[in-house]
Amino acid sequence: MRDDELVFAGASGVRKVGSDEPVTLNDAFHLGSCTKAMTATTLAILVEKGYLSWDTKVIDVFPESSSRIHRDYRSVTLLQLLSHRAGLPDDTRPDEDVFPKLRQMEGPLPKQRRELVELVLSRPPAYKPGERMVYSNYGYVIAAAMAEAVTGQSWEELTMALVFEPLGMKTAGFGPPSDAWGHKPSLFGCQPIAPGPNADNPPVLAPAGGVHCSVEDWAKFVSEHLRGLRGRSKILSEESFKFLHADRYGQGYALGWLVTEREWAGGTVLTHAGSNTLWFAVVWLAPKRNVAFLAMTNCGGNRGLRSCDAAIAEMVRRFLKGE
Repeated sequence: MRDDELVFAGASGVRKVGSDEPVTLNDAFHLGSCTKAMTATTLAILVEKGYLSWDTKVIDVFPESSSRIHRDYRSVTLLQLLSHRAGLPDDTRPDEDVFPKLRQMEGPLPKQRRELVELVLSRPPAYKPGERMVYSNYGYVIAAAMAEAVTGQSWEELTMALVFEPLGMKTAGFGPPSDAWGHKPSLFGCQPIAPGPNADNPPVLAPAGGVHCSVEDWAKFVSEHLRGLRGRSKILSEESFKFLHADRYGQGYALGWLVTEREWAGGTVLTHAGSNTLWFAVVWLAPKRNVAFLAMTNCGGNRGLRSCDAAIAEMVRRFLKGE
């Protein structure tokens, strides 16, 4: 993407190993943790609308749970949750005590996320909240639960109404897509996994990594972040985009975006990768160059990582290195 112009898009490969049905640009792929930027954007819209503030505490939204939330979590704010500074443990690998319980949860998703709040926050923090950054999916789920509590709508409904529909992201949805199958990496290649419960994490975790969409629809969301930095967004103010992108703690992470430097970008870049182990996706934004690059594949693990990185590197070479 260059601002709001789609400069190049391509699709290569098959929807499922063993099939000759090709993937298309309209096929939805799973974004994994690249969903976090979407959740942070939804929360920013709610902050602008006055439903929450960045300093709203979890306990402010769930006062009835005060006796079941560990005392050291009672000062944790929305900003800390989205910055991975809430004292929550690193859960990049599933927690053997909590994860099986998430699989067993039933009922409406806001109810499940409400249960997760108490389940996760009843235990002592892994470190003092605000002390340092530790990557946690739970932080984004708890933030989504706060949004659900103050609006009376599910995170899925909010994200669809506030982000996907205004941006025309017609292929966007939640959970494993049904077009291209996800694949589990193996010694012999990529093993296809049929769409269904075994093709994704529990739905309660979707705010941390459960969106699927086509690459072109994903590009619409990413392009909105470029436009937003120039005051041209249709969903959020320039100030809010700058807030979302700011690495205010000097930790290399803003709100839903990793922050680093690249020479080809002319300085600061925003990036994130995502995978539920069956798909892989990665995005790079270069605000100073007003460009963004995205890649996704329907095989997880190192195979997916290498293929997406190679695609990004080739696009950077073709579209920026000659400038």
